[in-house]
Amino acid sequence: MPKPTKGPRLGGGPAHERLLLANLAAALFTHKSITTTETKAKRLRPYAERLVTFAKRGDLHARRRVLGLIGDKSVVHELFTEIAPLVAEREGGYTRITKIGNRKGDNAPMAVIELVLEPVTPKVKSAKSQAAAAPAAAPVEEAPVEEAPAEDVVVDEAATEEAAAEAPAEADAK
Repeated sequence: MPKPTKGPRLGGGPAHERLLLANLAAALFTHKSITTTETKAKRLRPYAERLVTFAKRGDLHARRRVLGLIGDKSVVHELFTEIAPLVAEREGGYTRITKIGNRKGDNAPMAVIELVLEPVTPKVKSAKSQAAAAPAAAPVEEAPVEEAPAEDVVVDEAATEEAAAEAPAEADAK
């Protein structure tokens, strides 16, 4: 007997659940954002992120695997050609779930699941992590740096005169 999937069950049986997730994923890739119940959004997230990971690979085998799960060729084409290049630098977290309150009719908790297509910004290291990394780099010996001859250094005399004139003006302003 097959073991049921973890988490809440969606629909009647496993076949219905597979089709439901495939249709939700197709709608997500087509519209970039869909409104559904929290339960369906939470079940859709790993499914959709796995498909995006296949799309990032971009080879024929990955395309055929996605086509086996989502039958619509136009949705798969859009996933591979439009969405995958936008999330190429992202290492995961391709979707975002935002809770939006309860549905009016049956009071079911609703959520918006959307694709995160913004470019990734690199994390800036904090001062603590840089200080911790500095002692590790200390044992490496550096080659002595030779200074350039004085005649090769070009100095902008006008800029130095302007800076010298501004310095007393700043001191008077304080």
